[in-house]
Amino acid sequence: MNPYLSLIKRVLENGEVRTDRTGTGTISVFGEQVRYDLRDGFPLLTTKKVLFSAVVRELIWFLKGSTNINEGLTEHTPIWDAWADENGELGPIYGHQWRNWGGTGIDQIKTVLEQIKTNPQSRRIIVNAWNVGDVPKMALPPCHTMFQFYVAGNHLDLQLYQRSADLALGVPFNIASYALLLMMVAGECDLTPRYFIHTMGDAHIYQNHLEGLKNQLTRDPLPLPKVTIAKKPVLEIEYEDIVLENYEHHPFIRFKVAV
Repeated sequence: MNPYLSLIKRVLENGEVRTDRTGTGTISVFGEQVRYDLRDGFPLLTTKKVLFSAVVRELIWFLKGSTNINEGLTEHTPIWDAWADENGELGPIYGHQWRNWGGTGIDQIKTVLEQIKTNPQSRRIIVNAWNVGDVPKMALPPCHTMFQFYVAGNHLDLQLYQRSADLALGVPFNIASYALLLMMVAGECDLTPRYFIHTMGDAHIYQNHLEGLKNQLTRDPLPLPKVTIAKKPVLEIEYEDIVLENYEHHPFIRFKVAV
């Protein structure tokens, strides 16, 4: 995970001090890109523990089109609790836009799977979560706004554009989530997952995360783990079908969520 650690160093050295919506304050760089090769191992951060179980449960929750934390999420992970209303609802966030764009019935996940299988050279294999008309109804507008697939021979790549990237807390989670999604889609389409390319707009470190990240940078990366996924269609995969193997990591670092 040296590319991630190098990004942290660049932001610490070159970032601008900025105010932000949460009032916490950040050090920020605009316009960054990092590439991870899944053939080298699964890109799960080893310089601190990342809760892979939460990554899996959230991704499956998105893929089911869910927008309520009581639908198989909150009993396992509190990721979205701070933004949900008293009924657990978050509005038309990721899952809704992925599976039922703007309430129109357009299923973007099924569409990209079909495109990869039937028109792999297309430059339009895209899923977009940033629905301008629905943004005011969302408890938290999408940070990871759109992603695009690219077929090269028997390889499959995925590029994510993330408008807002919390480098200490959110980004390690996002890297694992989209790498996992790339593996799931490649599995259904009989392709080999290759590059996850992470493109970020505002790549930032919150002021109250600085000490934790500086501590993390003193730790040596460990060998990357492996992930195996049952041979199933993407939309039929359940939590139990995904197995993390040989995950060695340094101790957990607690970073406070900026709400």
